[in-house]
Amino acid sequence: MKKISIDPITRLEGHGRIDIFLDEEGEVANAYLVIPELRGFEKFCQGRPVEELPRITARICGVCPEAHLMASAKACDAVYHLEPPPAGKKLRELFYSAFYVYDHTTNFYVLAAPDFVMGPDADPAIRNILGVINEVGLEVGGKVIEARGRALDIIKMLGAKPVHPISAIPGGMSKPMSEEEREEVEESAQWLVDFSQFTIELFNDVVLGNKEYVDLILSDPFTLPTYYMGLVDDNNRVNFYDGLVRVVDPEGVEFVKYAPDEYLDNIAERVEPWTYLKFPYLKKVGWKGFVGGKSSGVYRATSLSRLNAADGMATPLAQAEYERMYETLGGKPVHQTLATHWARIIELLYAAERLLELATDPEITDRDVRTIPTETPTEGVGIVEAPRGTLTHHYLTDERGLVLRCNLIVGTTNNYAPMAISIKQAAQGLIKKGKVISEGLLNMVEMAFRAYDPCMGCATHSLPGQTPLEVRILDAAGEVVERLSQGLG
Repeated sequence: MKKISIDPITRLEGHGRIDIFLDEEGEVANAYLVIPELRGFEKFCQGRPVEELPRITARICGVCPEAHLMASAKACDAVYHLEPPPAGKKLRELFYSAFYVYDHTTNFYVLAAPDFVMGPDADPAIRNILGVINEVGLEVGGKVIEARGRALDIIKMLGAKPVHPISAIPGGMSKPMSEEEREEVEESAQWLVDFSQFTIELFNDVVLGNKEYVDLILSDPFTLPTYYMGLVDDNNRVNFYDGLVRVVDPEGVEFVKYAPDEYLDNIAERVEPWTYLKFPYLKKVGWKGFVGGKSSGVYRATSLSRLNAADGMATPLAQAEYERMYETLGGKPVHQTLATHWARIIELLYAAERLLELATDPEITDRDVRTIPTETPTEGVGIVEAPRGTLTHHYLTDERGLVLRCNLIVGTTNNYAPMAISIKQAAQGLIKKGKVISEGLLNMVEMAFRAYDPCMGCATHSLPGQTPLEVRILDAAGEVVERLSQGLG
């Protein structure tokens, strides 16, 4: 049996590799997405005061610290049995909307666009953001830089730091927003709405205007029916910050809708010995292996999943694009993995619109932004929609507020099983007997996981077996005299 490894895989956060095994006929027998890194935040959060966890868990990742900050703060709210005041909740959501604009802009232009603007077979030396800017023009590049800069300025203003923000605390936010800050946010929010509409127009021209790309999106190797998960508001509209978790089946029928503290009734996790990343699945369906469909507990939690799980968007411009996407692709739900990129820029538009709505809300500058904890801490669960999927933080404390147990189901973790299936499907559909296995072809296999926008460093919390370790003992001349190792196979 022949083995092909893509190591490391590219244009993602964190590290990983793809191992593809070919049988004697040259056909793909199996494929694995292996995550060889461990973070272990769940363990070293134990024993810490729970009020410290928002700023500790925000350091899990430099890409989406805002998501961990918010999920952690909401878990702390539940631990202390309190509700933030309206202005505090709105300020959190405003901050979070700016983060979504920043994150989705980064993903679309830096990680996804090279495959579509330059083409999946393009020279890797130009299949990157610089190649994209060279192709579409410096003016577009300038817009992308300005969009990221405006969103990051809002994050820094409200989060106290541009990276690993610290402003969300148990009971609300650490400080209110001034009228001067509100005016600045409003001006940027309007600009970002225009930028988001520009991004959708660019997608229409470059991707939807290219029949080859549309055929690729709709092709069988990139189609996977599963259950879909996402937070929804009271009207079953997409919401990133608050609401209930809704899951629909592969036919689009609601399967379950649950509150954060009910997640253990609905989600179970399993481990495999060949990776550090866990595999969540729907407990009431069960684990049936790496397969999709209604009989399998595998579900997806991505931008496309959120749109599939919801009945629509909560802002008008995004709702119009939502309707156009489903009309174009033949109705709900959409099972085409690469269509996640389209859903992501619809979410970008929604985030910008919601940012503008909140910036013009009369209550947003209210000085009352925090409810002070007074009750004995116990246990709490906080859930938000991270850009990469539904993010769950679950803390159990003693009566002093010291963390006894901590469990995290990170956005990417939800998607590990479907990513593994998608990679195997893509490999089996693209690699055939007698076909030259080119770099471009292997890049198309990578496109199967890139659509999920995974953050591997954020997601790895399982430790199956021993931590890989090698110790080399050198003599005075610097020569290796002995090697000691564990967990290296």
